[in-house]
Amino acid sequence: MQTTQDITVTRSATEVVLVAPAYTLGVALTRPRATIAGPDGELWSDLSLLASVDRVGLPDESSGPTAVTVEEQQDGSVRVTVLSDSSAWATKAVVLQCTPGEVRAHVEVTTEDDDARIADLTMFGGQAALPSGAAGTFRSGIRFPSVFVPTPTEPIQVVRLSNTQAQLGVVGDAEPGRLHGIFSPPPLVFALGRPSIAADAPHGPTDMPVGDWLGVSVVAPIAQLGFTTYRYDALDGGFLLRLTYEGHTRVRAGGWVSPEFVLRPAGAPLTAIRDYRDDLAARGWAPPAPEQADWWHEPIFCGWGAQCALAVRMSHEGEALATDNADGFVLPAGAAFAPDLARQHLYDRWLRRLAERDIHPGTVVIDDRWQADYGTNTVDTEKWPDLRGWIDERHAAGQRVLLWFKAWDPTGLPPELTVRDTAGRPVAVDPSNPAYLQALAEQVTRMVSADGLDADGFKVDFTQRAPSGASLRTHGDDVWGINALHAIVRTIHEAAKAAKPDALVVTHTVHPSFGDVTDMVRLNDVLEDSVHGDPVPVGDQLRFRHDIAAAALPGHAIDTDQWPMPNREEWLAYARIQPQLGVPALYYVESIDNSRETVTDADLDEIAALWRDYRADRAAAGRTQREPSAV
Repeated sequence: MQTTQDITVTRSATEVVLVAPAYTLGVALTRPRATIAGPDGELWSDLSLLASVDRVGLPDESSGPTAVTVEEQQDGSVRVTVLSDSSAWATKAVVLQCTPGEVRAHVEVTTEDDDARIADLTMFGGQAALPSGAAGTFRSGIRFPSVFVPTPTEPIQVVRLSNTQAQLGVVGDAEPGRLHGIFSPPPLVFALGRPSIAADAPHGPTDMPVGDWLGVSVVAPIAQLGFTTYRYDALDGGFLLRLTYEGHTRVRAGGWVSPEFVLRPAGAPLTAIRDYRDDLAARGWAPPAPEQADWWHEPIFCGWGAQCALAVRMSHEGEALATDNADGFVLPAGAAFAPDLARQHLYDRWLRRLAERDIHPGTVVIDDRWQADYGTNTVDTEKWPDLRGWIDERHAAGQRVLLWFKAWDPTGLPPELTVRDTAGRPVAVDPSNPAYLQALAEQVTRMVSADGLDADGFKVDFTQRAPSGASLRTHGDDVWGINALHAIVRTIHEAAKAAKPDALVVTHTVHPSFGDVTDMVRLNDVLEDSVHGDPVPVGDQLRFRHDIAAAALPGHAIDTDQWPMPNREEWLAYARIQPQLGVPALYYVESIDNSRETVTDADLDEIAALWRDYRADRAAAGRTQREPSAV
């Protein structure tokens, strides 16, 4: 037996056991396996120490006898290296760096090929043909009943059964099985829950119970996050972790080292997220919150809910609204499409209605779609005859204006600035092309500068609509997935700040490495039902999201959002707690879209009172901070 500072190392002919304060790791010397247990000796998993780094057209299958070495390091850590033969690489090694508080795992491959492209990476499991004759896909053992997923999904179940697959990343939408892009990207950390917090224990769909958790996070600088998704891939009693690169990360002659997968015990899911953020921050990969302008915290009116509510009423009431032309605009009868209702006259109407009830937003968001084309962000002058003049009027009234921005949409751009499919059709904008980023910066400057529209910033949406697919063609290599999205948001943020230093950029990129390119995090669209088919209260959903965002991006302002609301009662209930969660946001003026209930004068009077109290509380807090009490 040998003690390496805080880690005790015990060796036998078949196993090396590392006993650390936070865990016990038993590494087999005759096969690619290790057991990991908590300080109490209760097993978390029998980990597979196989990994596969598949290349495009060449799957990575391990074979032959493995060589396992365990080395004590001078810094007190212990390095475990598992070598195996590979069908795709000259050499391959899974490496565990064990410290007193955590296990950090990565895979290293080498090649003489100058154009190897990574398709998928699997860790703690992979394809192999072992000397025993066992072959196929190997996984790590599930000895925990629960897994925590830090992004909203539907059905809503924050802590789910451990044999259920889960995915984080920047690919998703409202299609079945894809509604996991509400945060895109979210913090890249799952947490594995011990029996004391079993998924069938009494707790609600958004509860995050304390107990024994093992965080499993992906740690790397943003430049190395060239994958679209991070998946907890479960089958029967086993799991592995998968990063999807889709052939857009190139390995030059020499080799490649994967991001680290960090196993770290935690007492609660939020602790696992905070630890993950601290880990990134310690390496300089999680920038602090930006300095905040006072106006960022002013209550927000976003017109999207009002647009949707009016579209629903038009679709159901038809002719009754066709004569609504008091503002000089004739609403067409019949079915309506909410983006068609982002119109100057309608926003004027809604703001007048609010002002009549003493509701004065500090910030107004012009939502989808004020643009003629999403990709060019030129003004649709039919809907907004004088957008610059309208913004000037808002400024004269003491208000700021944010423009809704649809990320990834290439509509209106030249094909050479886009990601294209095999037929050459544009699929998304291409941030691997410097010419696109330059065009984007010019668009932002035009929208924000005093010589252009003079807007005050952006609500950046649809960050989950990242292109995905090995067949898609890009201008350059190694800009894909999460790091490609970061390039887009960084370009927007830098150009906006250059044109207007206090410009506000709001996103739903709830990942610590986006801390310096987003100013405010929005909690995003509300979902509906639990796994049992029961409606989940709006307040419960948004509290969960607030807690995730605050743990991942501490100090950032939070836009509480407010769409869609199931009914008037839930809308008002959520409005009452919004000031506790962040900046109040109002989406409804005349009616509620889902229930078609009318928004009454009394409802708006309550909103006005809530906003007055919010502003008074902020003013009092500001005075307290400026005037320390005398000693």
